[in-house]
Amino acid sequence: MNKVIHGAFRRDLDRFEGALTTFSPGDARRATQLGAAWDNFDRQLVDHHEGEHDIAWPALEQVGVAKETLAQLDAEHAVMAEALGTARSAMLALRTSRGSGEAESALNALRRLREVTVTHLDHEEQALEPVYLQSQDSAPIKAMGRQFAKVSPLRGGQFFAWLTDGASQQEKEAIGATVPGPVLAIMVGLFGRSYRKRVAPAWQS
Repeated sequence: MNKVIHGAFRRDLDRFEGALTTFSPGDARRATQLGAAWDNFDRQLVDHHEGEHDIAWPALEQVGVAKETLAQLDAEHAVMAEALGTARSAMLALRTSRGSGEAESALNALRRLREVTVTHLDHEEQALEPVYLQSQDSAPIKAMGRQFAKVSPLRGGQFFAWLTDGASQQEKEAIGATVPGPVLAIMVGLFGRSYRKRVAPAWQS
């Protein structure tokens, strides 16, 4: 699931780069669409990294991951947070002004964010995925999973609607191995309606 979530971040970053490359100055409708998609992406990325620091890292330390490794990953989070803040400001400017200069600034900020985010995701997967696989049946990792599952239905529905939007067949199978099909269908179909209405159209254009 962690790699599936990372895949969704990579997918959105690629989508933003493509959308900003082809953005037509003055296109208010497109700017509004991208603004809604950005709000979702921003929230998902912040939630993910805060959850890693607060929930995942303590569990991983219990199963043998060195504190130094987790500290390095947190340092990468700090670099990402700075790039995210710059991108956040640039996307807000694009939403309100919609000029060619704002589009160029947003594109440059997104490219920087993509660079540092993908570097971090690659490093995290290399360092932690073997541990997740080896320790998936351990008490700390199971407890970690229960903690991550403690979200409201609305928040969960938004998350899974985003996670499955554009996911590969392999990624969908990984989600299905974690979340029962009927539960996922209800989460996405009922509680993911806001994502489908406000965010998904940005990637259907």
